Amino acid sequence: MMRTLRQRVLITLAATLVAAACGVAGGFVLGRAITLRLTGARLRQSAERTIAEADTSSRESRALLNTMNASPYPYCSDAEIAYFRNLIFASEFLKEAGRMRDGKIDCSVTLGRLDRPIAQLKPDFSQADGTKVYKNFAPFKVGNLTVVSLQLGDSYVIFSPYIETHRASAPVRYISVASDDPSALSSVSIDGLPGATGAILTRNGQGRLGDSLYATRCSEHYFNCVTDYVSIADALRTDRTHFMAYLIMGGISGACFGFLLGLVFQRNRSLERQLRRAVAKDQLCMVYQPIVNLVSRQIVGAEALARWTDEDDFPVPPDVFIKIAEDWGFVGEITKLVVRQTLRDFGAILLDHPGFQLSINVAAADLGDSGFLPMLDRSLQRAGLPAQSLAIEITESSTAAHEVAKQTILNLRKRGHAVHIDDFGTGYSSLSYLHSLSIDAIKIDRSFTHSIGTEAVTVSILPQILAMAETLKLQVIVEGIETELQADFFAGSNRPILAQGWLFGRPVPVVEFERLLAEDEQRALVPSSLSGEPKSAPGQRHTLP
Repeated sequence: MMRTLRQRVLITLAATLVAAACGVAGGFVLGRAITLRLTGARLRQSAERTIAEADTSSRESRALLNTMNASPYPYCSDAEIAYFRNLIFASEFLKEAGRMRDGKIDCSVTLGRLDRPIAQLKPDFSQADGTKVYKNFAPFKVGNLTVVSLQLGDSYVIFSPYIETHRASAPVRYISVASDDPSALSSVSIDGLPGATGAILTRNGQGRLGDSLYATRCSEHYFNCVTDYVSIADALRTDRTHFMAYLIMGGISGACFGFLLGLVFQRNRSLERQLRRAVAKDQLCMVYQPIVNLVSRQIVGAEALARWTDEDDFPVPPDVFIKIAEDWGFVGEITKLVVRQTLRDFGAILLDHPGFQLSINVAAADLGDSGFLPMLDRSLQRAGLPAQSLAIEITESSTAAHEVAKQTILNLRKRGHAVHIDDFGTGYSSLSYLHSLSIDAIKIDRSFTHSIGTEAVTVSILPQILAMAETLKLQVIVEGIETELQADFFAGSNRPILAQGWLFGRPVPVVEFERLLAEDEQRALVPSSLSGEPKSAPGQRHTLP
């Protein structure tokens, strides 16, 4: 009897040890696989963020090159060098600029005018628009860092090698630039992944190459592709804690359970899944940016802006998570969340300030959603607010389905909502097109505002936009005002112009906005009391048309 019991114990112990050994082995394999999959997801997200930065820097560099080529000063004169220096100081992504002809540098922002021009190697790459790309601009080499330069005409700019905004311990990065179209195999790469071919460097994708993992994302606007990669050994070392956790889990639960759990965990870590959870739990937060009357500088409205930080504590830009929601078909849920939160945050303010107007952004899908307008009606009715309190902002691109947009805009205005075209100017709306939409206001895109004080072509378009708005009797709201020079440019208009931008206030939570509003009202009362004029009644505001 004792022997039988001992045998059972030994068999049970042996089976337990074998199962544990199998679980450890399975956990090792599973932990390694899951760690590499998570690393691949991080590479993909990193590449997506990097290509967004590359698009921004590409726009900035080409705009700057066009501005430099239109310089009003003599070639490489002291005045022109000073002019270039001011442009570079205002740049986020560029660190150097200058003039060069026939492959020789004649002057630069940092070196000034050169008595003996610096000979420069031939460009590594030329694009269809005449832009020349230098893979490593030798005269301005910074240690082992790659220095990239673009030349257009007689002007060149150099990208800063230190721009790394979202990377904590990011893998090595290189950029592949296609020649005429994204499918071309002829390209120039910066740094490099051993064994990489044009098919890897110039197409969206991810996978394993040799002993490395990589993820490639290509721009939708420029012929740029970004590839992030990391060696498998480095990935396992970086995620050692995570790897060991799966190893232990496999020893306790077995390889099968660990495998299923790993798959569920990996699926739930995607940005789309995280965003769905955040929306379901009401975890997007709202901030509010003041809209002011440019003449009085008094706050007359606000724009509600959604913000989201993912589960890894990375702030995800609105254009990224809104695009994810649109692609996966749940952007309407975000719109409902925004309406619900803004009315909850701003209900008391709107009741106390009848002339105040709160603007919210809606997506193109909302305009064609039969439940959108009833949702707005119910939300306002619960808050006890009139439709006039809530302005609806739509982008030019969202009106592509013209008849659907036109009918929704008409229905919004019948209810009392003001309708604004956001980011105006990026879609080149015509006079007749705007007239047919029957909108109330246009919001001039910040790219036009930032061109004030430069020689950019967009500056010359602003008077035409203002004239168009005056012809159609549209309210003008200017975005992105950061300097008094920009504010003065629009303040001189014959029509009242509203504005928002960092000069008047950054987007802030509702508690901070209430403090700004109280201070603004106090300032509005002081001048009238000093001058003997009657004070404004509490809550009296300028109304947005």
